[in-house]
Amino acid sequence: MLAREMTPSPAVAPETRGLAQDEPVEARWLRRHSGLVRFTHWVNALCFIFLLMSGLQIFNAHPALYVGAQSEFEHPTISITAKRADHGIKGETMIFGHAIDTTGVLGVSTTGGQVTPRAFPSWSTIPSYQDLATGRLWHFFFAWMLVLNGLAYLVFGFASRHFRRDLLPSTAELRHIGADIVAHLRLRFPRGEAAKRYNVLQQLAYLAVVFVLFPLVVLTGLTMSPGIDTAVPQLLSLFGGRQTARLIHFLATCGLVTFVIVHLAMVLVSGVWNNIRSMVTGWYDLRTEPR
Repeated sequence: MLAREMTPSPAVAPETRGLAQDEPVEARWLRRHSGLVRFTHWVNALCFIFLLMSGLQIFNAHPALYVGAQSEFEHPTISITAKRADHGIKGETMIFGHAIDTTGVLGVSTTGGQVTPRAFPSWSTIPSYQDLATGRLWHFFFAWMLVLNGLAYLVFGFASRHFRRDLLPSTAELRHIGADIVAHLRLRFPRGEAAKRYNVLQQLAYLAVVFVLFPLVVLTGLTMSPGIDTAVPQLLSLFGGRQTARLIHFLATCGLVTFVIVHLAMVLVSGVWNNIRSMVTGWYDLRTEPR
C-alpha cells in the first residue's frame, strides 16, 4: 500500500536465463523497491488488516455515527441497524437520512443458522463474536505499530527524496491525466522505459494515501481518546468534536479500503507475479513482451 521506490541498480538481477544474447541485464531489470520500502509495505498491510477487522468490532458496539460533540441518538448521520419486518428482522443502513435495505449484507448476520442483529458480519471482525474490550486491545496495538511503521517510512521518504523524485507530479504529467485515465480504463499499462516512473494517477493516489488519508485516520483516532483530548484539546476543536472525529475516522477508513481494492485490482490486471516479485525481492521485469 505504501508507495514504491523506483531506482535503477547495477546489482545482479535475480533472473538472467532466457535473455537474448544482445539484451543486457540492465535493460530488462529494474531495482524498483528498496529493502525498507518492502518491509514497511508488508508491515503496513498486516496492520491495516487487523485495524480494519478490530475497528469493525468496535463499530458494532454502537453502529451509528454523528456530527458534533454529542451523540444524537434519534438523528444519526450514518447507522447500520436491524429493523422489525413482517418476515422477522431486516438489515437497514441509514446514510444522511436515506434508508437502504441491506439485509443479508449489513445489519443482520446469520451464524450457524441463527439470525442476529449485527452491523458487520462475524467473518469481518476480530474477534468474530461481540467483544468490545478485546477488539479495542487489538486495535490499539496495531494502531501504534502502524504509527511507528509510518514514521519510519516518512523519515526514509524525505531523507532519500523519494517523495519529491517519485510522487510529486510535474505540470506536464498533470496535463496527461485524462490520457492516463483512458489508458487505465482500457487496461493498458506502461511497459519498458515508461514503467520506470509512476504515472500521474499513481502519484496522486499515493500522495492522497500517505499525506491525507493515513494522517486523518491517525489524528481522528487520537481525538477519540479522552486522555489525548485532555493533553491536546486542540484536536477536538480541529475536528469539531469527538463524534465528528469518529465520523471522519470511519469515512477515511472507507477511502483506504477503496484504495486497497483498486490497488489489488491493478496488481491483478497489470501482472501479478511481476508486481509481487518486485515487492518481495525488489526486482521488476521491464520486458515489453513476455518471452
